[in-house]
Formats: sequence, C-alpha cells, structure tokens
Amino acid sequence: MNSPIGVFDSGFGGLTVLKELHELMPENDYLYLGDNARAPYGNRSFDTVYEYTLEAVEFLFQQGCELVILACNTASAKALRTIQQKYLPEKYPNKRVLGVIRPTTELVGSLSKTGHVGILGTIGTVQSNSYVVEIAKFSPQTIVSQEACPMWVPLIENNLMHTDGAAYFIKENLTELLSKDAKIDTLVLACTHYPLLSKQIQNFLPSTITVLSQGEIVANSLQAYLNRHPEIADKISKTGNCAFLTTDDTSKFDEMGTLFFGEKIKSEHCRIDY
Repeated sequence: MNSPIGVFDSGFGGLTVLKELHELMPENDYLYLGDNARAPYGNRSFDTVYEYTLEAVEFLFQQGCELVILACNTASAKALRTIQQKYLPEKYPNKRVLGVIRPTTELVGSLSKTGHVGILGTIGTVQSNSYVVEIAKFSPQTIVSQEACPMWVPLIENNLMHTDGAAYFIKENLTELLSKDAKIDTLVLACTHYPLLSKQIQNFLPSTITVLSQGEIVANSLQAYLNRHPEIADKISKTGNCAFLTTDDTSKFDEMGTLFFGEKIKSEHCRIDY
C-alpha cells in the first residue's frame, strides 16, 4: 500500500521543510499539500485555522498517509494540540500528526549563549504565544521576545524578496525586535517561508546573532522520532517519490514551489473542503 509521509502547509513555505526531509531521508515517499487557495493562514482566527487544517489532515489520511507533518507554524500553533488530543484518539488512534514548533523549542534554549532568544513569525503564530509557552517548558530560564512580520509572506509569495520594499520591512521588523531586547543572540525564523529571506535578514544583523531555520531541525527531529517508533516508520512506503498537490493554480505553484524546494516540481490540483 502506498503510504507517504504527508506534509501540509497553507502555501509554499512547507516546501523548505520537505526539502530537508527529503535530503535527510530520501528513501521515504512524501506527499505535499499546499492549501494555496485559502492562504495565508497567519491572520485567520483559531477556529478557521483549525477547520482548514483538519480538512487537510483528513484529506491526507484519505490519500494513505499514516503520518502527517504540519509544516506550517500557524497550523501547528492553532490546530495541532486539539488534533492530537481530541481528533486522533476518537477517529484515527493509530495515525500521527506532528508539528514544527516543538522540535524547534526543544533545541533553541541550549543554542543561546546569552539566554535571550528572538522569534520572528506571522501575526497568528506570535499571538498564539506558542513559542513562549513551549520554550518555557524546555528552557524556563530563557528570555523570549517576539515580533510579528505580516509583510514578509506576501513579499515572498509575490517573488519580491530582493526589492527595496522587502529590505525596508525586514530592517523595520528586526530593529523593532532588537529594541525589545538587545541581548538576543539567537533568532528563530518561526515561519517556513522566511528561509528565503535568510541572506537579507543577515544583512541587517550583527555577526554575533545566529539565525535558525526550521527545516533541518524538523528533519532531524522526525528521523529521531521514526527511530523511536518503528511501528510508524515501517508503515511508510519507500520508493523515494515526492508528489505535490495544491488547492490553487498549478502553474503558479510549480513556478514558486521550485524556489522553495530548490528543484523543479510538478503539482496536481485538488479540493480538500468537504
């Protein structure tokens, strides 16, 4: 039976996570789903994000996925806990849904030398306070400051990353964050779109600040998880195939998706709303 690892995002950003998953574990099959027709999720309510995310998870389960990764910080912040605690035990006790926030928050406290960490994310992720809460569980002494960057995703998805407008908003958000805490030495890009801005971000930061992207962290965490749970790992089909689905225009998805994934992709259109 075909049972790929499902990777879900509201748009393109999760492709930066899929890229790292595929590079670290190329033997596995992967099915990526981008809900581009309803993106972005960052400004939507908790209830709406939960509804959309649940529909996507259900869809991926119906495609044969036993394991789904929410490669979207907003979905992980606003929907994952309820899906894990209420939805799965009742409907799919043998399936698993994992997010991108916990692997990052487990690690970040140990990487900061000053004990001061900055979070850059969407409005939804920042307002959820998920990073502050989760980092406190693993590293209670770490001081966390956050900054919402609502313009970054639209700039990326319209391929305006290298414009003066992008530079203006990046500098503005970074200046605002560092004004909250000048001791920050570790920055988390708490949106899977943001790695496409890494070079521009570094241009406005001192060399003493480390910038963390989530893709590699999530990939290493998933590999460790599968090693701990062979009953899940054994269910994953292993032909090395990556398939791509989008709820919106496939030509736009293929063009932008290639930037995020790092190689040419070919997607198919799907509907996930029931």
